[in-house]
Amino acid sequence: MVLPAKTNRLIGQALAKFDMIADGDRILIAVSGGVDSLVLASVLHLWQKKAPISYDIHCIHLEMGFQDSNQPLIQAELDKIGVSSEIIHTTLGLDAQREATGNLCYHCARNRRTKFFDLCRERGFNKLALGHHKEDIVETLFINLFYGGNISTMLPKQQLFKGNLHIIRPLSLLIKKDIIELSDLFGYQPVKNPCPQSGTSKRDYVRGILNGLYATDEKLVHNIYAAMTNVRPEYLLDEILKKSLMGTLKN
Repeated sequence: MVLPAKTNRLIGQALAKFDMIADGDRILIAVSGGVDSLVLASVLHLWQKKAPISYDIHCIHLEMGFQDSNQPLIQAELDKIGVSSEIIHTTLGLDAQREATGNLCYHCARNRRTKFFDLCRERGFNKLALGHHKEDIVETLFINLFYGGNISTMLPKQQLFKGNLHIIRPLSLLIKKDIIELSDLFGYQPVKNPCPQSGTSKRDYVRGILNGLYATDEKLVHNIYAAMTNVRPEYLLDEILKKSLMGTLKN
């Protein structure tokens, strides 16, 4: 299987620019059942064959405990990848429903993320690979802006636990259109999320707004992404407040 030249180049740029994979890495790939994580697993498998370094990959899908299990469908997609994989049964989704006092999706995502951190620690994985792409990163910027009151987003590579674990997002320079093209190339079928709240999250709402903007100009997603690397702090209130405080202290 050969990746399209443009897509292959963008993946290579992300891996190199953010120094995502090193010789001897043990990488756990979190597979949700959507095409993003399935494509990620296949991409890392292909790069594993041609990279001048050696690294191990293993896919894990967490069953969240909802009534409608999608295990057979997930297993069928995992089998297409051709790498070691497993499905782990949990009650994380049900636990989130019991715990949540506000945003159910936040609690569910937190529980799932914590479980993956625990698995990495217990099994000796030093990298956790997630299938987020450029549009996900832009969406997170606006989610944090709208609902968190801060300007921040997810990072292509993030260090955790004093460097014992790194989250990597090798698809961070691709857009959803690129992911779908690769999914069709690999022959994947997305598996519907059994969560009863699926399609109603804050991310879904923000995604709808942004997709409406992208429809008017496809360059917008790239411009917003680029803006996060072109920050002018002297024109942000935080910097003004710092300067004001320093002036007060001097006086």
